[in-house]
Amino acid sequence: MKNSKRILSVVLAAILGVSLLAGCSGSKSGGSFKTVQSGKLVMATNAAFPPYEYVEGSDYMGIDVEIAGEIAKKLGLELVIEDVDFDSIIAGVQSGKYDMGMAGMTVTDERKQSVNFSETYANGIQAIIVPEDSAIASVDDLSSDTSIGVQQGTTGDIYASDDYGEDAITRFKTGTDAVQALTTGKIDCVIIDNEPAKAYVAANEGLKVLDTTYVEEEYAICIAKDNEKLLDAINSALKDLKSDGTVDSIVEKYIPTEG
Repeated sequence: MKNSKRILSVVLAAILGVSLLAGCSGSKSGGSFKTVQSGKLVMATNAAFPPYEYVEGSDYMGIDVEIAGEIAKKLGLELVIEDVDFDSIIAGVQSGKYDMGMAGMTVTDERKQSVNFSETYANGIQAIIVPEDSAIASVDDLSSDTSIGVQQGTTGDIYASDDYGEDAITRFKTGTDAVQALTTGKIDCVIIDNEPAKAYVAANEGLKVLDTTYVEEEYAICIAKDNEKLLDAINSALKDLKSDGTVDSIVEKYIPTEG
């Protein structure tokens, strides 16, 4: 009977040990970190933002997708991508639904109140798309009377709303929807990140990107404030990927250096 109890206690201890480790997916820099799914790194994105993230066939592609994949490898995890509305990413990360958010996301003081951000991995520019025959020639031509299209929840939305007022802004779920409204004359311009802007213009005849920059920004990965060990692990992986040239080569693949 003693032996039976001893065996049972060992089994229960093993089960308890497994349950305690279920949410622990690895270690980096001497400390263990938690992920939503054991052995996986769940990334929330909005895959309508080329060249940072987009869908080609049944595959997710882009700068953020490839960098995230390399980070996952460094951490010994499998990358899982969840394609969601852009303005739901931070809330999902904050609530623990996703491990991280990566979607050409700009670091802002407002966003820092809800989530932590990794080290910067890329720089971005907010650009302005207009019809080729538009009277808008530079950012100086925008005003509260201009009908401005933005992707909801992006920094383009935030900055344009502050600069020109709510009445000037028309919000869309995706950049594609905003550009479609521009091609049909429903709005006067679209404010969006420069690289997606160039992709949209290439795909839609009769549009152009203005030469003048609206805002310059830095992109980073958002992680829940209560998961600092994962933040440290991601930053460690990013540091390695930047120092060995991996990040630069991925960016160069999608945004070739001119000249």
